[in-house]
Amino acid sequence: MTIRELAAGACALTLALACAGCVSPAGPTAATRSGGPAPGGATSGAPAPGTRTPGAGGTDAVHGWSKDRILAAVAEHPGTTRTAAPTVLNSLVGAVFTHSAAGDHFCTASVVDSAGLNLIVTAAHCVDDPHLGPRGDLVFVPGYRAGETPNGVWPLLSVTVDPRWQESGDPDIDVAFAVVAPQNGRQVQQVLGANLLGVDRDHRLPVKVTGYPSSSDLPITCSNTSEEQSPTQLRIDCPDYTGGTSGSPWVTDFDPATRTGTVVGVIGGYQRGGNTADTSYSSYFGDDVQALYDRATG
Repeated sequence: MTIRELAAGACALTLALACAGCVSPAGPTAATRSGGPAPGGATSGAPAPGTRTPGAGGTDAVHGWSKDRILAAVAEHPGTTRTAAPTVLNSLVGAVFTHSAAGDHFCTASVVDSAGLNLIVTAAHCVDDPHLGPRGDLVFVPGYRAGETPNGVWPLLSVTVDPRWQESGDPDIDVAFAVVAPQNGRQVQQVLGANLLGVDRDHRLPVKVTGYPSSSDLPITCSNTSEEQSPTQLRIDCPDYTGGTSGSPWVTDFDPATRTGTVVGVIGGYQRGGNTADTSYSSYFGDDVQALYDRATG
């Protein structure tokens, strides 16, 4: 899931992994943070409320945890790093790193259809800290596998999050859209295609969830039916969604021929995505997410 609260001393590891929030023993609070690169201080020219441009303040460590340190700590807790049955990777899904594909991986994102052909969707807590601001110097690496970047490396140019997320970390709008830079004169959707955005598609849907655990250089995919956690939250039971999988898309109506579908959620929301590896959450994609998308593409 994205940051997971593991047993005993493993909770520190989970916080460092920076995806799906780890909660304190007292329960989730607004102050609970997922890890991630250090926030940048840049702002975009004249963005609409909730639109930010990442700065260049990222570091090679996730709250002091480098990739090597994360992997070493994971090795000490093998029970938390199981890998779900492998499937063919959807090339629209990728890992989010600091700086480059050699940087620290802490979240997952995916390409979503837009008029500009340049938009990805992830969890808000992956790219913006309500207390510290936007996180800087991030790249999206779709189809990443074991150090290979077959579909290129796409720097994030600007990020759009809801003002309620910026003000209080509202878990009901833990969603972000980001514009990525073109590569070789082409936009990411021109190269890879895109999933459609699904709004008000109900809580109970058959979905595929693909994400990148920070403990592995390979993605995992789970197919199951989403459920209603609350009117504003989805949940799904899938094994092994540990740190790194925050922002993983929940895709319904998947077409094997085109390898596209409709994204109806991303790992995030309640408990920043979940405090165990086997149950994940998402903010419900309703009118607020549609408004956020409209602002990102307007």
